[in-house]
This record gives sequence, C-alpha cells and structure tokens, in this order.
Amino acid sequence: MRYAQETTTQMTLLAEEKITKTKQAGVPIYKISLVREGRVACYAQQIRSSANASTILQTYLADVDREHFVVLLLNQKNRVIGIHTVSVGSLTASVVHPRETFKAAILANAAAIICGHNHPSGDCQPSKEDRAITARLVEGGKLLGISVLDHVIIGDENKYFSFADEGLLERG
Repeated sequence: MRYAQETTTQMTLLAEEKITKTKQAGVPIYKISLVREGRVACYAQQIRSSANASTILQTYLADVDREHFVVLLLNQKNRVIGIHTVSVGSLTASVVHPRETFKAAILANAAAIICGHNHPSGDCQPSKEDRAITARLVEGGKLLGISVLDHVIIGDENKYFSFADEGLLERG
C-alpha cells in the first residue's frame, strides 16, 4: 500500500510540472555608450586643411601593418572630438560599411567626419573601391545630416591623397 501512495504522489508532481505559466512577451532594452580608450597627440585640433587631417591620421596610423579605416569626428567648428577605428583589414583591403562608419559619429554628436585610411603598400592613390565607398559615405552623410568633409589616404613618407583637394567629393 505504501507503494501506491508514492505512485500517486509522483503522478501529482508530474501533472503539476506540465502546467506552465504563459510568459509575457518582452522587448529587450539596450543601453548604448561611447567609451574613451585613450588619446593621440594632436597639434592642430581644428582641421583647416587636408594637411592637418593627414598629420593626425599619420600619427594615429603610424606603424600599423594592415589597412585601417578610421574617422575623425568633428564638431561644428571642425575641432577633432574623437577618432574611431571603423575597420582593420588585410594588407590590401578593409571592409567598410556606412552603418559602422557613422555609428561613432552619431554617438559622439559629431557634426562632420573626415574619413581616412592607410595603404600599407605606400602608394596613396585611391582604388576604384576607395572611390566607391567614398561616394556611398557622402550619400549616407547627407541622409544623416553629418557632412563628410574629406577622405584622406595615407601613404609612405608623409605622402597623402585628399579626395576634397582633388575635387572628388560631391557634397550637397
């Protein structure tokens, strides 16, 4: 008889386990924050020319062995308020998407950006991919209200190529 009582108790427990409470559907809540990772020496905080931008980019990208795509984040007076590395690629390419490029600019409340990347080969002439991504970023910036002022390519021996200086940026 004692065996029968244990069986009844086990059956009751199993029946209670099958009754599940309906969980309420919920939407995750996210917190986004911008984290300062360090500082880089900046002698000309206000960008007045592509030469100013290239100096900052050359300092920041010194001694890297792969292609790095970065953005200089600027306020309304073209003062540098931050630098963000968007992508680290291979010896010959870096994957860049407007979404990642403008993310830090939005978080930092930047009014404008200057894009920059290095060519580890030392040749600072833009590839057709460089030209295409620049056009996409300029268009994305127009939609977001964040101006793309220049795209500077860093080469060897303080050489650089500026899309703005060459008239290759179409801003509206």
